[in-house]
Amino acid sequence: MHSKAQKCKSSAAKYAHPMTRRGWVLFIAMAVIWGIPYLLIRVAVRQVDPGFLVLGRTGPTALLMLTLVVSRRQLALLRSNFKWIVLFGVVEFGVPWFFMSTAEKHITSSLTSLLICTVPLLSVAIQRLRRTKEHISTRRYAGLGIGALGVALLVGLDLRGGSIVWLSMMLVVCVGYTIGPMILATKLSHVPGPVIVAGATSFVALGWLPWSIAHWPAHASTETISSIAVLSIVCTAGAFLIFFELVKEVGSTKSVVVTYINTALAVALGVMGLNEPLTVGIIIGFPLVLIGSIFATSGATKKAPLRGEVSSDTHLVVND
Repeated sequence: MHSKAQKCKSSAAKYAHPMTRRGWVLFIAMAVIWGIPYLLIRVAVRQVDPGFLVLGRTGPTALLMLTLVVSRRQLALLRSNFKWIVLFGVVEFGVPWFFMSTAEKHITSSLTSLLICTVPLLSVAIQRLRRTKEHISTRRYAGLGIGALGVALLVGLDLRGGSIVWLSMMLVVCVGYTIGPMILATKLSHVPGPVIVAGATSFVALGWLPWSIAHWPAHASTETISSIAVLSIVCTAGAFLIFFELVKEVGSTKSVVVTYINTALAVALGVMGLNEPLTVGIIIGFPLVLIGSIFATSGATKKAPLRGEVSSDTHLVVND
């Protein structure tokens, strides 16, 4: 009995994923890489159509990821799970990236990133509506309330920065970012990350190809082309590879925290790099959204999954 208890304790300690030096390096890298897309999107959509930008982001990523999948002989996994991978691609990339890019033509990158920061709150709310067996504590309900107040203040005080149309588009983005991880956790938990990203970005790129040809930009500056290249190679393909390593190094729960850090960085870049205003809504609303999200996503420690299984709280956080 004593030996069994020691074994369980050792397994739990291993699952706790303490932050190693490598973990911190990966975490900081992710915070930076997923903190800059909002600024780059804002720059790119000045000259290119949002649909063309979606193709520009997913096309190169698809080629890189497919090369990796082929080299690892994982095409069979892609074919057998293609239906769910396609659905994931639509709700995580295809629709949200178009709506987000369209909205950023009219609202600031700072407001965009702050609205995305509400995804953890929406995840808990949808989980409650689905009436799952997972217990939602008073602390998590309090987090929802605090976060909702933060969003109300953020949107209400900054309403002059965007109309209801663009804010509604961002709501669709947040819903997509909420449903995507649910598909991963329930239907694709057994599929390697690169396989999912390869299939999802390939389908989205092909889907947006006809639109992009019809809306091909007449002129694109070096700044615009560079922004699209960084968004695709660094902020999408590179970011996913780093993020998968981060999840393996520190666990999915700690990895989700990167959402809050890159949001703060995105706001700072918008204010300093694009001269966007540091509004009263941001100053008051962001801390409340941050506190609410932390409370709402906190919970009791779960049992470590068996080898080869994936915890149900695993999220593929896409914040750009």
